[in-house]
Amino acid sequence: MFTTPVKIQKVTAEITYGDRVMTLGSCFADNIGGKFLSAFFLTDINPFGVLFNPISIANSLELLLQSKEIEAHDLFENRGIWQSFSYSSQFSNVTVEDCLLNINNRLSAARDFLEQTDFLLITFGTAWVYESVKSGRVVSNCHKLPASEFVRRKLSVEDIVVTYKTLIEKLHTLFPNVQIIFSVSPIRHLKDGLHENNLSKSTLLLAIDAIQSECKQVFYFPSYEIQMDELRDYRFYAADMLHPSDVAVNYIWKRFSETYFSEDTQALKKRLEQLTADLLHRPLHPESSEYKSFLVSVEKRRDGIITDYPFMANRI
Repeated sequence: MFTTPVKIQKVTAEITYGDRVMTLGSCFADNIGGKFLSAFFLTDINPFGVLFNPISIANSLELLLQSKEIEAHDLFENRGIWQSFSYSSQFSNVTVEDCLLNINNRLSAARDFLEQTDFLLITFGTAWVYESVKSGRVVSNCHKLPASEFVRRKLSVEDIVVTYKTLIEKLHTLFPNVQIIFSVSPIRHLKDGLHENNLSKSTLLLAIDAIQSECKQVFYFPSYEIQMDELRDYRFYAADMLHPSDVAVNYIWKRFSETYFSEDTQALKKRLEQLTADLLHRPLHPESSEYKSFLVSVEKRRDGIITDYPFMANRI
């Protein structure tokens, strides 16, 4: 067996279909969040768009804990597009009004979801941050502005730990039952250089270890270690040789499922993932009798799931 299996300690946290899960962080948070959605878990994925560094993620959570809306003075205009340093470009727009509408609608929905969230999945991507020269604040997205408008620096372990100890205390005061699962994205940031990328990932790993040792209801899932050691081969990478391939993401999701789901939850998840695959099937001949029979069988499987798990009736 040409691999080094990553041993994952048994955890007390168990995610069920009655729980709500919010993911925040790097592209990998999108990957895993997508897996939750395809299995019909109650999930909110990256309400600010992709976030790469711990401070941007913390700032986003702080914003969710407030009651104010984003206003026009929080935005900036560049080349005819209105944008926010706290949000990805998917929220940008050609008018202030539409930009604010996109942002505040999503912000309101995420706040409502967070109030009932049971698990926060936070994925750190890099320890490198960009601070706005004008405001001195760490930005979540530079929106391709000139490099001269930012100061680039690498966070220290202490920077991250101090920020998250305060944030987690605040979260647990407001939501005593919320549990937090940290991970480090296996996606490599080669623009920084391989050595700098390794220093960055090491900083994130050390910070999470310190946070976990000092805070309750905090867990760590080794997605980074699984990709680096258990899947140590370029066939587990996408064409850019930086991002995990679909095979790798599926495997990491399998390991996550084994860690945080009971056998019953995994059995239901398997049935629901198959249902998702069936529903996404696009036939060559939609009018054929064969496809019509297939749709009938899919509906029967859906009804069977609802019979066995009545609480899924409003989800599938």
